[in-house]
Amino acid sequence: MKNKLALYLQLIRWNRPAGWLLLLWPTLSALWVAAHGFPGWHLLTVFTLGTILMRSGGCCLNDVADRDFDRHVKRTAQRPVTSGAVSGKEALLVGAVLTLLAFGLVLTTNTVTIGWSFAALAVTLIYPFAKRFMSMPQAVLGVAFSFGIPMAFAAVQSQVPLLAWVLLLGNLFWVIAYDTEYAMVDRDDDLLIGMKTSAITLGRFDVAGVMASYLIFLSIWAFALVSQAQSAIYTAAIGLAVLQALWHGWLIRKRQRDGCFRAFRLNHWLGFTLFAGIALSYWGR
Repeated sequence: MKNKLALYLQLIRWNRPAGWLLLLWPTLSALWVAAHGFPGWHLLTVFTLGTILMRSGGCCLNDVADRDFDRHVKRTAQRPVTSGAVSGKEALLVGAVLTLLAFGLVLTTNTVTIGWSFAALAVTLIYPFAKRFMSMPQAVLGVAFSFGIPMAFAAVQSQVPLLAWVLLLGNLFWVIAYDTEYAMVDRDDDLLIGMKTSAITLGRFDVAGVMASYLIFLSIWAFALVSQAQSAIYTAAIGLAVLQALWHGWLIRKRQRDGCFRAFRLNHWLGFTLFAGIALSYWGR
């Protein structure tokens, strides 16, 4: 049982919190914007735990969908499902349980949020298979990883205003930026097995594409929240985020595996910087 639990924790990437932090920071940012400050402990708990559970469940589905591809990729060959240590049925069962737990949390909010949760689930289910057909599957991942934003607004305001969709659009470009960095790590393996990724589609313009995506993301969030988070603190946070994006560009400039992977793993700090700027800008209002 102890060994099985260790495998399940490996399956859901428990030792790699960067994955769920990338989802958490924009979701919490949206919560603070929607509530014009601290959203309350209930919603903070629901969206924090829900983000962790859904990301973990998504890992289970992704590993089952990609098991025949992952064995040919150096970085993923030893994942529990790929190596046969955990069966596909087991992984799907674990993923289903985690998703149901997340849905149980959503049920404590309101009907609008519950309704949007089904759309979020649909996008999550689509993404693992988008890599077989789309030249830019990162765009689908961007929607999936950004859906906490409209759900946060729905939970606070019982509606999803235009601002939520603008923030989702901006966040989508951030996901494209960091997941392209991630895809650059596996590009050689993905080319051999016929996997479609943004790193392959962009080719020699991959670094430029990543930096352009960072620019679009930060520009949209800066302008969208200029009247929502009026504070020198938020302006400073945007500036710090720009500096981090430039650092990531330096890390990936030679397209080396270690540099690209390091840039990807550092992205959650960029997300935290923006969240901290937003949260602090509402402090004392």
